[in-house]
Amino acid sequence: MTDATVLTLKHWGNNLGVRLPAAIARAARLQADQQVKVRVDEGRVVIEPLADAPLTLAQRLARFDPQVHGGEAMAAGQPIGAEAW
Repeated sequence: MTDATVLTLKHWGNNLGVRLPAAIARAARLQADQQVKVRVDEGRVVIEPLADAPLTLAQRLARFDPQVHGGEAMAAGQPIGAEAW
């Protein structure tokens, strides 16, 4: 377990916020923009990382960008190897 670190709560709009030091985030395997569940357990605040839900095929296809992923996976037209056309 990582050594305890004393932090100060600050106002963030109408809420309170605290910044986690990088060493604490690394030890807890937390990353920026990751979803977490926050709950109170016997007077303690518990921050629990949520596992990413598997993407559906439609969600994966929506993320596909031909510019980034190289466009066509296989050239169409002439045989390349020992394919029977």
